[in-house]
Amino acid sequence: MKIVMLTTNMALGGAETQVAHLAIEMKRRGHQIDIVSLLPATAFADRIMSAGVGLHTPGPLLAGFTLARLRPEILHCHMFHANVLGRLLRTLLPFPGVISTLHSTAESRKGSKQVIWRDLAYRLTDPLADAVAGVSEAVLERHTGNRAIRRTALVIPNGIDTSVFRPDEGARERMRRELGIADDHFVWIAVGRLMWKKNFAALLSSFPDSDRATLLLVGDGPDREELSTAARPNVRLLGQRSDIPALLNAADAFVLSSVVEGLPLALLEAAACGLPCLATDVGGVRETGVAVVLRDATELSNGIREIMLMSEAKRRELGDVGRRTVASRYSLEAVATQWERLYSSILKAST
Repeated sequence: MKIVMLTTNMALGGAETQVAHLAIEMKRRGHQIDIVSLLPATAFADRIMSAGVGLHTPGPLLAGFTLARLRPEILHCHMFHANVLGRLLRTLLPFPGVISTLHSTAESRKGSKQVIWRDLAYRLTDPLADAVAGVSEAVLERHTGNRAIRRTALVIPNGIDTSVFRPDEGARERMRRELGIADDHFVWIAVGRLMWKKNFAALLSSFPDSDRATLLLVGDGPDREELSTAARPNVRLLGQRSDIPALLNAADAFVLSSVVEGLPLALLEAAACGLPCLATDVGGVRETGVAVVLRDATELSNGIREIMLMSEAKRRELGDVGRRTVASRYSLEAVATQWERLYSSILKAST
């Protein structure tokens, strides 16, 4: 099949990561695949192009010309601006199939006027898509409840490469040596963009001021300076890293403090590495079955303490359940197969 992934952005983020990995997997399966990003690609470019995937950054005004030249059979759109633009371009260009993917329960701050306008744009352009998919039931419920979706939509979750994210004792030992962390020290890890959605300020205020525990905060973003100022000595901001699997293996538990999510890749990656996971009840977190779920961020302190007080055997049991769940439901291979089936059914219906 001739597939184009139209995306708003290709920066470091969960949705962008999923676009890159899915495109590479589709290329591996023999499809002709290109990514068109409306904004400059600041991440993944080398990995994408080395896999033989075309990468184009024409900007929103010229995206239509690029798509006219590529002539995809399937236009698979990701994130708000690309979803709406892809639908509108269909009125001018004869795409056999157009799919919109919703990656988050909220792309703007709650109460923002952007939410109202975006829901309206989704509602008005909904008939122009052949299919709408959300990465979790929670994402679909949010958009259906606001009437941004006027059809039966389906859930196709995010997928991760379980050959990369897996338990690795050797990586644990190497990374702990590199970070100067003793074998018997309890390490928590949180991974994500340092921004309001991830609510890391609440995590830092909830994290125990103890010489028995360290929090590794991995990522970069607009809140970095504020978080650096608020961090206690046992919190280490590591910035953006390319060795996430090794860092996850160096940890004893994972924590997610977000106020907004769709289906957090960082949570699935941690679970795939066998870590017990603690997470706020946002987006599709509860659906995954891989985390101890908190009502909200006010319960972080108690949740952290409870997991640290568990026996090692109990923590290992939690980690094993999460790892098996990810392997069976959220592997990139299984998710790509679901997308292939949807692509094929749309093309068959269009002929």
